[in-house]
Amino acid sequence: MLERNIFENISPLDHRYSPGGEDFDLYPEFLSEKARIKYLAKVEAALVRVLSRRGLCTEEVADEVEKAAGEIIAEEVYEKEKVTKHDIRALVNCIQERVSREARPFVHFTATSYDIVDTANSLRYKEVTREFVVPCLLKLEQELMELALREKDTVQIGRTHGQHADPVTFGFMVAGYVSRMGNRIESIEKTSGQLKGKLSGAVGAYNASSLFFADPEEFEREFLTELGLEAAAHSTQIVEPEYLTDYIHSLVSCLGVLANFSDDMRHLQRTEIDEVSEYFTADQVGSSTMPHKRNPINYENVKSMWKEFMPRMITVYQDQISEHQRDLTNSASGRFVPEIIAGLLSVVNRLSKVCSRIRVNHANLEKNFNQSKEMIVAEPLYILLASYGHPDAHEKVRQLTLIAEKEGRVLRELINEDQELKPYLEQFNEKQRELLHNPEEYTGIAARKTEDIVSYWKKKLNLN
Repeated sequence: MLERNIFENISPLDHRYSPGGEDFDLYPEFLSEKARIKYLAKVEAALVRVLSRRGLCTEEVADEVEKAAGEIIAEEVYEKEKVTKHDIRALVNCIQERVSREARPFVHFTATSYDIVDTANSLRYKEVTREFVVPCLLKLEQELMELALREKDTVQIGRTHGQHADPVTFGFMVAGYVSRMGNRIESIEKTSGQLKGKLSGAVGAYNASSLFFADPEEFEREFLTELGLEAAAHSTQIVEPEYLTDYIHSLVSCLGVLANFSDDMRHLQRTEIDEVSEYFTADQVGSSTMPHKRNPINYENVKSMWKEFMPRMITVYQDQISEHQRDLTNSASGRFVPEIIAGLLSVVNRLSKVCSRIRVNHANLEKNFNQSKEMIVAEPLYILLASYGHPDAHEKVRQLTLIAEKEGRVLRELINEDQELKPYLEQFNEKQRELLHNPEEYTGIAARKTEDIVSYWKKKLNLN
């Protein structure tokens, strides 16, 4: 048996970015080559089980094949493939060599290779999503919810186009990602649940199974029910590729949301902004040459992982194309799908740890807000002036902002001195006047919206 030190592996996912971190063996039962062989064998066993129910073989034969399939290991199949030059035939031969002469004919009976391959892949991707992907995402979603609620009233200067804009709250900013993540979790659950299998033969027309069954589609349904799957409405030698395409898109688009969040948090750690910071251990080093540096390495890693896996979606789209009933142009590229799943898991686990220990710098949030505090009143002022009948409120306020900037004056002082505005300002009610003197109150319904978003997704995702 080949044993390899993890640092002798080629993919960084097998050592540096292992999704389980220290728990290196957490996900291979679904995503490794060992897992691939295990699931292929499980599907072959399920086929014989249904054949026994249909009376083509005995229940004892099904038990025998199931036991043999459970004993198959990847090394054995790969050795056999050196001879067959065909992976599924190698698997079938390995199973047949472990069973009686009576049982051998029923291994792979009426099936073509991709009846087994596509069905096995759908099954393992569905199961790894249920067992690990969704739970990990829900854990991160809860971390974001807690952060959003904790900071729902913390005033933060809003930013558009890299410039200071209207104020929001820090919790409101995080709530945006709570919502986007919630949508992605639902999409991942939905698309993983829609992954399909098949048992329709070499061209999808049930040629082989129709020799024995008057209802080959019902035979296919029984087989897939045994595995907890459904059949594609139509298949050729392969399952309609859009089911897998949609599933992977949900993963990659989720990774995009996480990259966007990480990019925002990375920029908020810039020296001149410094509104948040990552947790650093006592012995952690930020730079090999600058001892004082504390770089946002975790958020930068997430964006870097997104850059690696996002372009793979193009390959998945290309795998939608298969000539006539089948070609092999997705055979190699399709084997890299588990890396996309592992990459997402790596990112989610990293962010869960980081977000659970994030430091919010309230003093700098206030300082940054105060940089633009006096100009923030420009928007509510122009809107209120217009509501009370000023014919060109936007231009009037714009001119006042230019004067304030040029002369280093406070905009509110210019407003109060401007005789043209006096009859309009006199119409303002007490709350409107107070807003002009307290721009930090101009956050709309940010705090309430944060609560609403968190409450909505807690209910939708059953996180209450």
